[in-house]
Amino acid sequence: MSDVLLTEKLEGRVALLTFNRPEKLNALNAEVRRALIEALEALRHDDDVRVVVLTGAGDKAFIAGADIAEFKDAGAVEQYRSMQEGNIYSALEAFPKPVIAMINGYCLGGGCELSMACDFRVASSRARLGQPEVNLGIIPGGGGTQRLPRLVGEGHAMRLIMTGELITAEEAERIGLIEKMFEPEALREETLAIARKIASRSPIALQAGKESVLAARRMPLDAGLEFERAWFGLLFSTEDKNEGVAAFLAKRDPEFRGV
Repeated sequence: MSDVLLTEKLEGRVALLTFNRPEKLNALNAEVRRALIEALEALRHDDDVRVVVLTGAGDKAFIAGADIAEFKDAGAVEQYRSMQEGNIYSALEAFPKPVIAMINGYCLGGGCELSMACDFRVASSRARLGQPEVNLGIIPGGGGTQRLPRLVGEGHAMRLIMTGELITAEEAERIGLIEKMFEPEALREETLAIARKIASRSPIALQAGKESVLAARRMPLDAGLEFERAWFGLLFSTEDKNEGVAAFLAKRDPEFRGV
């Protein structure tokens, strides 16, 4: 385990990963990135975990961005190499299990990009989100220019990236940057309730749904529909499909095993 990233296994087959640098507003640095890659790799193979929730320690920040101190002496080559080593954004997107960002405060720069690499985002009403890189004379480098317009549309993405302004959770929900907003005191309970609900579903179906939705980003419609049909047909060979149908017909709750 790492001190900068805490892992808890909770009731209902949910794992909670907490970025633990509250004194730095949970800013991303090389140690945090390595710890996240290692944690995801361990959870990938853990059959007791079906859903992962990411959050930040304290009540001020999810992740307030990259640790700017690392930028001070970094040249182009050093920064390029750093970004190639353990890409946390791609790792999250490729993770086969559902991942929820539980945004409890500032969610800026690399933190906002990290949340966008999750499957969906739930935020405190006090959260503030944005891509303020332009204030440092740079642009988002963790997928912000690519994932943000896919979530909120090109116009909103241009505005946020070009102004560097922060927006409220209410506006983020309105434009589609977050999917649900709760009051701070209810955020953990409500998010974990969503996570446990998802974890009660078939793990194979969850993976198929995630991969199919992500395929829509990179495939034309005809290819995406074929990808979906392939997964749909494949699921008919699983025990989970048989259990789901039998439970529905018997009017009982299914007990999915992931096989």
